[in-house]
Amino acid sequence: MRIHYYLGWFNDYFPENLVRLLQEDITDRKSLVMISSNPLSYEYDGSTERAWLDQAGIMFDEYHLINYRVKKEDAHTLVQHASVIFLLGGDALKQNYFLKEYELSNGIKSSSAIVMGASAGAINMSAKWLCSKRFGFNVETSAVLDGIGLGDFSVLSHFDLENNFTLVQTELSALSEEMDIYASNKNCAIRIKGDKTDVLGNVYLISHSKVQKLKETL
Repeated sequence: MRIHYYLGWFNDYFPENLVRLLQEDITDRKSLVMISSNPLSYEYDGSTERAWLDQAGIMFDEYHLINYRVKKEDAHTLVQHASVIFLLGGDALKQNYFLKEYELSNGIKSSSAIVMGASAGAINMSAKWLCSKRFGFNVETSAVLDGIGLGDFSVLSHFDLENNFTLVQTELSALSEEMDIYASNKNCAIRIKGDKTDVLGNVYLISHSKVQKLKETL
């Protein structure tokens, strides 16, 4: 059964209810493969995201980071044999370009590994997402970009929704006519396990320009 986690950002560590689910879901702990969101900068090493898992008591035999130091063919092999694939937070646009350049999306989609993404990583797990200057992206013109497409929906993760609610609704209105959009702030998580969707924290569903706050189930 496919399991995907769309995470916001956690300033401390995972809450206990999320830790419990992760411990139940992640039974194969041979290899954690992390995908950089800034693959040219080797400072982005996934240490924060790895610390979340360490604190949760989830350790792996092997840890791998995919960036430009890793050859394309080696990156594909790492993805193929991963127990968990973790798309790191940071720069969603740079990560999106890197995923396309290294042609990693199909391998991630077909993998039996648990796939997780934090902030930028969660955004790039989307089918499509809006890259907008008004969301803080360094672009002149807004564009809808293709993500990995693990599910037929979009994700806006780790955004200050409470203080920008009208902006979010307006900006995402057109895309919400095409597909559902899950929008969340920090300390939030969406867990997709098979056909079941669970949410932690303040998560909103935007569909056909209408916004609905989802009931917390985790």
